[in-house]
Amino acid sequence: MRCGLAAAGAARALVGARFRLHGRDPATGLDCVGVAACALGRKVPGDYALRTGDADRAASRIAAAGLARVAAGRPGDVVLMRVGPAQLHLGVLIEGGMVHADAGLRRVVERPGPPGWPVIGCFRPQAEE
Repeated sequence: MRCGLAAAGAARALVGARFRLHGRDPATGLDCVGVAACALGRKVPGDYALRTGDADRAASRIAAAGLARVAAGRPGDVVLMRVGPAQLHLGVLIEGGMVHADAGLRRVVERPGPPGWPVIGCFRPQAEE
């Protein structure tokens, strides 16, 4: 599993890929889970709903994928955010911002600065705690 600066670099390389719900391949499109999976070099199941308010369930699925919650994020970590009352979203932290799949812009983008939504937690591969 990629982590740290390698994962951040892999996330940056995805910028410009088109958005596709449940997408796992940069050639055909990615959603936020696909961006995190590609950045970390992991395969993840596609059986999830983007519209859910259950942050605990999302965090336990992230843990089941081999990531541990950490107190503060650093480049290469996955950040879980609440973008709406019943919608969660993932991004990958990079130096000075994050990379995420933007459904509105229909592509993977780099967003400078801190995440623009409430952060529920940051996660990194367990070997990197």
